Amino acid sequence: MSQFDYDLFVIGAGSGGVRASRIAASHGARVAVAEEYRVGGTCVIRGCVPKKLLVYGAHFAEDIHDARKFGWDVPECRFNWDVLRDNVLAEVDRLEGLYGQTLDNHNVTVFRSRATVVGAQKVRLADGTEFAVERILIATGGWPHVPEFPGSEHAITSNEVFHLETLPKRVVIAGGGYIANEFAGIFNEFGSKVTIVNRGDAILRGYDEQIRDRLLQISMTKGIDFKFNAPFKSIEKGEDGSLIVHLENSDPIEADAVLVATGRTPNSKGLGLEEVGVALDEQGAIKVDETNQSSVPSIYAVGDVTNRIQLTPVAIREGQAFADSVFGGKPTTVDYQNVPSAVFSHPPIGAVGMTEAQARNKLGSVRIYTSDFRAMKNVLAGRNERALYKMVVNAATDQVVGLHMIGPDAPEILQAAAIAVKAGLTKADFDATVALHPSMAEELVLMK
Repeated sequence: MSQFDYDLFVIGAGSGGVRASRIAASHGARVAVAEEYRVGGTCVIRGCVPKKLLVYGAHFAEDIHDARKFGWDVPECRFNWDVLRDNVLAEVDRLEGLYGQTLDNHNVTVFRSRATVVGAQKVRLADGTEFAVERILIATGGWPHVPEFPGSEHAITSNEVFHLETLPKRVVIAGGGYIANEFAGIFNEFGSKVTIVNRGDAILRGYDEQIRDRLLQISMTKGIDFKFNAPFKSIEKGEDGSLIVHLENSDPIEADAVLVATGRTPNSKGLGLEEVGVALDEQGAIKVDETNQSSVPSIYAVGDVTNRIQLTPVAIREGQAFADSVFGGKPTTVDYQNVPSAVFSHPPIGAVGMTEAQARNKLGSVRIYTSDFRAMKNVLAGRNERALYKMVVNAATDQVVGLHMIGPDAPEILQAAAIAVKAGLTKADFDATVALHPSMAEELVLMK
């Protein structure tokens, strides 16, 4: 008999934890998972899935308006937040059930409890039950970062935004990253007055400058206000429930809701990791090597708690690589080069590879190709919004090292184009591909 109760004990049933559990179990490991909230993790429960459903809902605001130009007799429409919110939450419930079924089907034991690490090979549930385990995988994800300032308790984060009782008429969003810009677009399309407040001087740091400038321009045209270099001083709550946001270098702003979207931090506190010798960085991320192993040989970590690339597909890849390597006899590492990403703003952004600035710094000589156009649908609808596609090419090798897009369905188009960048194809390869006409995607093979 084994001296261990389980071969693998996973703390956190999010995307990375579920994938690692399922694959490890399929390799014959005895696996248990502890999840203190809901199976599915941030992405399924309070992240990319419900957010994308809100994005779809927000798109109807413009689609209904544009439909009239295409001959549809559309009556005046009224948006009902309660209906969308409840339908989205019902879909989240359905998906949680499916994730639970997946674990059950692979004979993974699920404990609906908080678990902590009390030894290199020992975990403890909230009720005091302890298990001896051969290996531990930490997959607890990240948590919204809320800066400390007077009245910060009156703000909400992306955790709570999906549960709002009523649609706020005035929304202040703190932050300039993808979460801030996505919810700005959502609330703006629903009819709320939106103000983005950023302590810095730019949105979407890390994305190509031309693309983020285009989003800023379009967002302002749509009616979203931006205040830069304006850190929060305080939030004051009135007797009627309204909020007054006090900023540095700016006048106060009245709001019905304040959403803080100033980044996410690794969710590693209170797990007992430091006590057993697991090394963390200054942000609380678990330090791991390329095999996802921490400084304690029996303890591993995947996903946002490692703070490598905070993307669900990356966490899934890491969970798979861990399980295949440790339990499947197939040593696997994750390649973090040319990972595509998207911002589901209005319009959305898709990106893969180096930005122009990164390419110039690393390669020196680069060629830049752009296509700045109005989508055919926007032309007929009388919408002046322009898409922008940008290709970054290594001048020495002709290799395409970056693609950056903003426009309708940009992420859907980018996924296929990312394969070409990952494969190291050249500008000549793009040029040799016959265009698919009429489409927005054809611009990728027509740039001169």
